[in-house]
Amino acid sequence: MAGIYVIFIVFMILSWLVSNQLKRRFDKYSKIGLRSGLSGREIAEKMLRESGVEGVRVISTPGRLTDHYNPMDKTVNLSPEVFDGRSVAAAAVSAHECGHAVQHARAYAFLKMRSALVPVISVSSKYMQWVLLAGILLVETFPGVLLAGIVMFAATTLFSFVTLPVEFDATKRALVWLDDSGLTSGQEHSNAKDALKWAALTYVVAALASLATLLYYIMIFLRRR
Repeated sequence: MAGIYVIFIVFMILSWLVSNQLKRRFDKYSKIGLRSGLSGREIAEKMLRESGVEGVRVISTPGRLTDHYNPMDKTVNLSPEVFDGRSVAAAAVSAHECGHAVQHARAYAFLKMRSALVPVISVSSKYMQWVLLAGILLVETFPGVLLAGIVMFAATTLFSFVTLPVEFDATKRALVWLDDSGLTSGQEHSNAKDALKWAALTYVVAALASLATLLYYIMIFLRRR
């Protein structure tokens, strides 16, 4: 079991480093105002309108860095700093979340795949840790239990990797639109790109951590069966 703790510690440190950089970048770019003076809400509504996306509401959600798009009720949820902010950070985040709304409206394949995996992930994540623990304890007598846990964990790993193109594409859509609309240019655009890059890296670290853990359980299964 020592191996899983090593993996956990390594990726916990990586995750902390990336998250810390993301917060620092967000704080930095939150202090840089946009020349247009538009708020995150106004930018989101403008992007949705100009992208031809209808029926999506832009609302404020409590917390910090809690921004997300909810495909179930078709809402772009922006944290107060982004919703009311008139900064480079607010522009980048609001445009990124609207990128997900555009994906939904355009039936983006990877977003559809991720949405289809949600019910499976909700069940797997609820029981997975207990099945894996039982599987490790019983691997020599009942290897099928560990195999079942591995299959469940593989589903969560797949979800993590399917999330990557979804996030990268939303960032690409956001940056292209911000540039084309003239809302960010020059240094403003570079700052927005940098902020979204660090946000994307959090998903990369999570996916790699999931893959490393999955491989660890597979090695246990192959070595002790």
